[in-house]
Amino acid sequence: MAPLVSVIIPTYNRADLVRQALASVKAQTYRDFEIVVVDDGGTDGTYEVLSADRDLRVLRHPRRRGVAAARNLGVAAARGEWLAFLDSDDLWLPDKLARQILLLEAQPELLICQTDETWVRRGVRVNKPAAHGKVAGRIFLPSLGRCMISPSAVMLHRRLLQDHGAFDATLPAAEDYDLWLRLTWRYEVGLVDDPLVIKRGGHPDQLSAQWGIDRFRIRALVKLLAEPDLPAAYARAARRMLAAKCAIYAQGCDKRGRQTEAAWYGNLSRAAGLAPDSQAWPDADAAYR
Repeated sequence: MAPLVSVIIPTYNRADLVRQALASVKAQTYRDFEIVVVDDGGTDGTYEVLSADRDLRVLRHPRRRGVAAARNLGVAAARGEWLAFLDSDDLWLPDKLARQILLLEAQPELLICQTDETWVRRGVRVNKPAAHGKVAGRIFLPSLGRCMISPSAVMLHRRLLQDHGAFDATLPAAEDYDLWLRLTWRYEVGLVDDPLVIKRGGHPDQLSAQWGIDRFRIRALVKLLAEPDLPAAYARAARRMLAAKCAIYAQGCDKRGRQTEAAWYGNLSRAAGLAPDSQAWPDADAAYR
């Protein structure tokens, strides 16, 4: 019989970290789940080592394609009705899945939920900024400014990805921001208001720590504004956020001597602030990457 939950773990050259992540999944008090690990073209022997573990389903990209494609491969292979993701550098507390299942049983109208999290940077616990606090319900508007859902904390019904698309594999980063925007204007998000995920940061390979990631959030906002059914109030808020992010990114480009790119995003910022729809904007696919 298929499990109720599929746990999907993408990884790339993190052999030690992914083993710790797996141990935290195997320690879950809730047991009706499968584990799908996707090695995204790694070269450190992760695939060979994990393939010997009969408790896992291990898939592999022959070359690196990015975390979005890795998660999507895991989703395609998953058998569970509910999907839970865990980044290979993060950890779950033992009752993470159990608490989410209890929430979903108590609120059957929910199709997506998450838990709170504890932040650890280079082995030291740090306080989250207040702006990163988790909230429940209709969270689209706060999600425009930053990712309000953590991949390692979320559980969602697989039909959401079938109906609205999976992670955008053309985005090297901010692929989660893109997906949450597509979902949060349509659905309420449930919250288990306890830190059941340990989010570990400070790794040199973290894309979120690199300058320039906002250009992918900009692409996500342009995509969002092309959705014909997006409510007008949400579209106005998204255009304001697009204009602001483009202006900030253009300033950063200018400081780094990237004047052509700065001019492109400056034009997009002005268009987003003035135009009633996306037809007046530069082609999103022409954005500098």
